[in-house]
Formats: sequence, structure tokens, C-alpha cells
Amino acid sequence: MALDFSAPQNPTWTPEERIAEISVDPGFGDYFTDHMARATWSAGEGWSDGAVVPYGPIPMDPASAVLHYAQEIFEGLKAYKHADGSVWLFRPEMNARRFAASAHRLALPELSEEDFLAAVEALVRTDARWVPGLPEQSLYLRPFMIAHETFLGVRPAQTAGFWVIASPVGGYFKGGVAAVSIWVTTSSSRAGIGGTGAAKCGGNYAASLEATKEAYANGCNQVLFLDAAEQRWIEELGGMNLFVVTSAGELVTPELSGSILAGVTRDSILQLAPELGLIPVERRLELAEVFKGIQDGTIVEAFACGTAAVITPIRSFKDAEEEVVLPEVAEPASLKIRDALLDIQYGRLEDTHGWTRRVC
Repeated sequence: MALDFSAPQNPTWTPEERIAEISVDPGFGDYFTDHMARATWSAGEGWSDGAVVPYGPIPMDPASAVLHYAQEIFEGLKAYKHADGSVWLFRPEMNARRFAASAHRLALPELSEEDFLAAVEALVRTDARWVPGLPEQSLYLRPFMIAHETFLGVRPAQTAGFWVIASPVGGYFKGGVAAVSIWVTTSSSRAGIGGTGAAKCGGNYAASLEATKEAYANGCNQVLFLDAAEQRWIEELGGMNLFVVTSAGELVTPELSGSILAGVTRDSILQLAPELGLIPVERRLELAEVFKGIQDGTIVEAFACGTAAVITPIRSFKDAEEEVVLPEVAEPASLKIRDALLDIQYGRLEDTHGWTRRVC
């Protein structure tokens, strides 16, 4: 039976003038809307209690399973305001399917695609006044699930909670789109064979933070992880997938191996590539190949991608031994892809792929 995410009967609202003030410069993840969607699950009863409720703290016992065994998953997607004032989602079905796959890997209850979409859409409709309308702005949506059974013992929890919260956001990086430098770490790995690399869970990101500090210490903006077995094959950045563009017009990204997150933006770029004159290629990508390719000119661009930052050009790669700098390109393919993607998301370009979904 589908969950009913009913809106509160007597909602409270942040004044319109305060929302307008926040929308001038919302940052990223700094402010949150008036409400959140939620539902609960138990092994005996399944999913129940779907609703949209006021945003606020989640009561939790100190012995809750998530605090001790990290049984938790999340997603990230955005709602976009079009020129006519309507509000749309971008490929939310993919987020719903990945959320279910992540739940399966973390031994959490799977939420149906129907209920996932219902929760997200109900929250967006309720808090539609929070969707900002300036260029590059959107409403970032964070569905998440945690195990909250009160017990200390290593087994799947028998109760869990699901929530969706929302935050008006601008660009992920302050100052707009700018090329970043990437530190290649060999001191740690993000995920290994049979691990949780393909799941979107907090533990993967927590494991990346020490290496991110290492990147900052070496004058870089982000960190790139290699495979755990050989420290040879490129996987992904701390929170983004990676692409390179070759002089032959190929758009190459590491193939999904079970330890790489199947990004929605990644998949969209691969489908858009032929329309922009690029040949999409998914295969194993060796770090040595990238360094050599940049040096001999066979690799002319590199960029990272994800829901939060969309597309971020890469200026250089650096490891403990050397740094290779990409050439300046007159008409970067990365920015053409970025523009095409944003034009679809904001309704400036016809969506011939059926990717957008109107909410209100």
C-alpha cells in the first residue's frame, strides 16, 4: 500500500521577505525549508506514518543503531524553477532506484520508487515558495534513511526512519565555475571490491575526509581515489565522478566496477555526449595513461561531475612525484556539456530524453 505524504493542516511559514533575503545568496546547505517529509518502518509492520511535518530535530536514543553501526544511506537531487514559475525535478526515478540499491547494500528496508517520488514531490509542493529563481539556483533535496532501533549488537536493525529535507542553494563552489586542482592519494582508498563504493552512504564520504585534508595540505581543491587493490586505476573523486576528453573526441569515464557510484549526472553526460559531437566511452582508466596523455596532448580536458556541483573543470592532477597541467582550450567541451545539461534542467532547451518531471 502506497504511503500518503499529507501536508500539515496548519503549517507555519517563514516570512516571504526572509525567504527572499536568503535567496539572494543561499550558499549551499546553509538554510533549510519549513517542512520535511518522513515515514517509519519496522520489521513487523513495514512502512507507515508517511507525512509532511514541520522541519525540526529528530528524537534519537543514544543507543540508536545508526550511531554505532553506521546503517545509513542518502540521496541528492534538485528542484528547478523554470521561466514560467513552474517547478521541475530532473531524473528523480534514477535517485529512487539508487536509493533502493543503497538500502539493499546496507541491509536497510527498501522504499518503493512510488513512495520515494511521492515524498520528494509532496515536500517540494509544500515548500515551493523556497525554490529560488536566480540563475544557477535550485532547491537541493536530501532524502535519507537511518536505522534507529535502540540496541547494541551487530545485526540489521528492526526499525528505521526515512526523511526528506530541502535547502535552497546557489553554486556549489563560491565564485562560480573555476578549474580545480586534484590531488591523487595513494595513502587511502575510498572503497574496495565487495565494499560499499556503489552505495550512497555516509561512511564512504567519511572515509574520504582524511584524504581531502591531505589534498588541501598539498595545495589542491579535491582528492582523486585509485582502486584499492593496485592503486593504479582511477575510480572517482571524494564526491564526484570523473571524465577526460581526448584529442580524438572521446569522452572517457571509468566503467562502473561495483566500487564507483553510478552518478545521475554521469549517466546524463554519457547520453548527451553524441549530441555534442563526442564519443562516450566507459572503460578502465589508468592514472599513468592520464598523466601521459596530458603530457603528450592526447588528453585535452578533464572534469568532475555530480548533482551538487554539476560540472567542474579540472586544471591539474598532482601526486607525490609530479604535477601535470591541462592546456587551456578555446571552447571547452566540459562547459558545452554543462550548458546543455543546465538548459534542460531549467527548461531552456527541449527535453527530448524525457528526463524532467513537473511537480507544480
